Amino acid sequence: MTSINTNVGALVALRNLNLTNIELEKAQDRISTGYKIIGPKDDASNFSIAQGLRADLKAFDAVQQSLSAGRGIVAAAIAGAENISNLLAEMKQKIIQSANPANTANQQSILTADFDNMVMQLNSFVNNAVYNGRNIISSGSVTVSITSTITGGQLQIVNASTLGGVSTALSTGVASTAAALSLLTAITAQELIVGTALGTLGANAKNIDFQSTFSKTLTDAVTEGLGSLVDADLAKESAKLQALQVKQQLGVQALSIANKRPEIILGLFRG
Repeated sequence: MTSINTNVGALVALRNLNLTNIELEKAQDRISTGYKIIGPKDDASNFSIAQGLRADLKAFDAVQQSLSAGRGIVAAAIAGAENISNLLAEMKQKIIQSANPANTANQQSILTADFDNMVMQLNSFVNNAVYNGRNIISSGSVTVSITSTITGGQLQIVNASTLGGVSTALSTGVASTAAALSLLTAITAQELIVGTALGTLGANAKNIDFQSTFSKTLTDAVTEGLGSLVDADLAKESAKLQALQVKQQLGVQALSIANKRPEIILGLFRG
């Protein structure tokens, strides 16, 4: 049937053109964003999964920040402990020099002043081994807990508070040969304490590094999974975009042709 009221061909052409335009807009969105799933209307279930993965990635970032803070605390403590260890070697030398019976009173006085300054320096190392307000080598310091997993798991940074008592154990000084001799046993004991503390702090550092590496590996795995879920194949989308652009042009032509069909009816009424 030929009619001017209902142009079926134009309706079909318009419907197909509208569908092509919708697909073209989607392809352009995917190319401009780089995602094949931009919002829940594209794929509700996969978008929900993707949002959960994105939340996990933010949580992993928070865990890395926590581990970095823990690494700073341990690094400050290790720096203090290493300096204490190095200074103890010099103090031991000074004690042996002070234990020499041939020292004059003036020499003993100089050695005593030097040794007392070293004790003060020990205290400085202990008191200044602070990171973000945390000091785990001072007397009375406690174990510090840091968040190490996205489920709220905690990693313990064991304190080395025994280092806080090193200077006290050596505070009797070397004012006399006898005092120096008595400190030889004390400083040997303190060297053992410092060695044990360094071992504890080193173990803390390794634990943090292990957890940090593991967390980064998990982050990479989640990132890869998220990418495979929502990232667009841009080569494929580019080819699809060109095809849709051609289809759009053909649709416009088809609609134009369909819109001209009613003009044919005029020819039926010409004399």
